[in-house]
Amino acid sequence: MSMQKKMFQRMASKGRIKLEPTQIIAIAFALIIALGTLLLSLPIASRNGVSCGLRPALFTATSATCVTGLVLYDTWSQWSGFGQAVILCLIELGGLGFMTAASLVILLLRKKVGVRQRMVMAQALSMSDMDSVVRLQKWVLFGSLLIQLTGAAILFLHFLPNFGWENAAKWSVFHAVSAFCNAGFDIVGCLQPGASMMVFQHDPVVLLTLSGLVILGGLGFFVWEEVIRIHSWKKFSVYTKLVLLMSVVLLLGGTVGFCLLEWNNPDTLGPMSVPDKLLNGFFQSVTVRTAGFMSVDQGALTAAGKGLSMGLMLIGGSSGSTAGGIKTVTLLVLLLFIVARARGRSSVCVFKRTVPAAQVMDAMTIVSIVVSLAFFGTVFISATSPVGFTDALYETVSALATVGLSSVGTANLSTGAQILIIIYMYFGRVGVLTLSLGFLMGNKAEDRFRYAQTNLLIG
Repeated sequence: MSMQKKMFQRMASKGRIKLEPTQIIAIAFALIIALGTLLLSLPIASRNGVSCGLRPALFTATSATCVTGLVLYDTWSQWSGFGQAVILCLIELGGLGFMTAASLVILLLRKKVGVRQRMVMAQALSMSDMDSVVRLQKWVLFGSLLIQLTGAAILFLHFLPNFGWENAAKWSVFHAVSAFCNAGFDIVGCLQPGASMMVFQHDPVVLLTLSGLVILGGLGFFVWEEVIRIHSWKKFSVYTKLVLLMSVVLLLGGTVGFCLLEWNNPDTLGPMSVPDKLLNGFFQSVTVRTAGFMSVDQGALTAAGKGLSMGLMLIGGSSGSTAGGIKTVTLLVLLLFIVARARGRSSVCVFKRTVPAAQVMDAMTIVSIVVSLAFFGTVFISATSPVGFTDALYETVSALATVGLSSVGTANLSTGAQILIIIYMYFGRVGVLTLSLGFLMGNKAEDRFRYAQTNLLIG
């Protein structure tokens, strides 16, 4: 045991340090961002050998750690090999490592993992069974590494004939990690700076491989572990069934929606062949939910296309995954509640199970907070930057949902707007999780007294 760990435990035992699990996670996340900012601000991190400055380094470190993908500069053009390696490490820590880091921090604080610590780990991995959370944590590390290596191997073999072994090796590893962690960073700027995956919009191997990695990363560790272990739809938990159903509906619905809205748009899908239109419509449906890669120009989307994109951004992936957003099951619970109330029912039921009223209120709280922040951010950005309301909303939702797509270019925003984006990226990755932890671990005791009820006019 290290001396620092002994000192920390000694101080904690004496009551000098009293940190809630949510505070530990938030502080640890902030420290990772601070370290990344320091490393990226070094001259060696920039391709031209000149420090980029504090604000661009902080923005990039936050975007990478929060697996968002919004950038002020093209990743390949601005950052050296060292800088790109730092970004890759931040992505891994922010995506896969964030889920494991939250657990590892707790494991380091105490030898024995108590009930409270298992609750935090279970919430981070979207589990209800605290007894098997440590076992799942180890499985997550192995499974995630295997998936990323498989994706990297496919990309390497595909890139090798045309780009040589050095580029193939760098691109395959970087983009496999970025895709699985739903980060959206790319380093193919040497082909066309700032174009992201538009340079591969006619390449089904690249787009489908990245899509597969994004989908697996966004499903959640518990879901694909249960799918592999159980192999039976009837035996799946209600949560896994809901995640799989919502994911299929959103993927298919998004693909159909984008194809219909952008089919004849001369600046997006219009000039493509029918197979390429379907391929890029599917890729947009996958990546817009939280990954941040783009195979078509986001600024050239129709107004309806941008609206559909923002809706999918807000939903995001699933709990306990590398994805952002309000999460698929959160939205479904809210929709089921609305349907139940419209039919005059007081409870929410799904798959012959009743969803606790407290969880329904939790879902409403998360959605309300995110939507309110999105509105405020949109007004602020449109008031301080030379962008319209729709593009400002696109940027705001992209940051809050840790997606990383921009329709106007984040570098074109004002300094104040960029600082707000930094805050929103941090909240989108850390804030939603800590809110969920607060719901799980908060004091559920009944109020000691109640005021008399009053009736209000609603609606």
